[in-house]
Amino acid sequence: MIDIHDLSKTFALGSKRSTVLDAVSVHVPRGSITGVIGPSGAGKTTLLRCVNRLETPDSGTIVVDGTEVTAPMSGREVVALRRKAGMVFQQSSLMAHRTAEGNVAYPLEVHGVGGRERQARVADLLARVGLSPHARSYPSELSGGQRQRVGIARALALNPKILLADEATSGLDPDTTVSVLNLMRQLHDDLDLTILLITHEMDVVRRYCDRATLLRDGRVVDHGVVAELAADPDSELGRQLFSTPAANPPGDDEVSLALRLGEATESWLADLTVATGIHPRLTSASIEAVDCRTVGLATIVVSAEWERDCRKWLTANGIHIQEADA
Repeated sequence: MIDIHDLSKTFALGSKRSTVLDAVSVHVPRGSITGVIGPSGAGKTTLLRCVNRLETPDSGTIVVDGTEVTAPMSGREVVALRRKAGMVFQQSSLMAHRTAEGNVAYPLEVHGVGGRERQARVADLLARVGLSPHARSYPSELSGGQRQRVGIARALALNPKILLADEATSGLDPDTTVSVLNLMRQLHDDLDLTILLITHEMDVVRRYCDRATLLRDGRVVDHGVVAELAADPDSELGRQLFSTPAANPPGDDEVSLALRLGEATESWLADLTVATGIHPRLTSASIEAVDCRTVGLATIVVSAEWERDCRKWLTANGIHIQEADA
């Protein structure tokens, strides 16, 4: 649905140029919810703006639903692209002088959609985002979460196939964040949308995305299907998404080992003791479910003198030891 290949973008910074995107490649399959995650300044928003032609890249290609949007485009072609790919901004960016229904109606008015059809479309969208009772409320009368819901409805006004969401829950409280993300996932299911989601929160990717790309300093560090990243102990993004739960620190002459259990049996801890005579302390454990896979995470503490034998048994039995940078 969206294929980004070797995309680069620089901005003028005084007499020099600053590289914001450096040969970035991202694949967004049709029907997926793909997350792009990274710290502030990683280039996430610039990437999204290039997809929607709000920015022009220096080099590389972007193909959206079969159309290369990095090639020269007429004004009409840019309009067609933005009909196909609706955008939800970090701030809802609503027009203060228009009501909720007026904001949602605006793209329809610009594109010449007639009165009755426009009214029906606006009513349907406000119902979908749960704001029918607030149709005639102005932005100043709405909460942050409600304003963002209006922004989502406006992005869907022209019936796009793709939704581009730039930090859509930034600044919202945790409950409102969950509510807005649940809404986006429901709209994804109901309207058969493809969503490209920009975020800096690992929990958003873990709970809502089926694919993810990690950006750092304008470069792709890691990417893949979330369920596969979860099962890959060598994946940096997988380790960040599914980090071992915090545990009490080890005592003197003890070491703490953070584990990713993989295909280990439920009796792995007892098996370790029977096979080696080592009696570790289990200080934390959790199970994460991703699609049809489960990821077991645990932390054990063992005497330093037994660390080598413990590591040897764990490795031989398919249990990955996450080192300190995980």
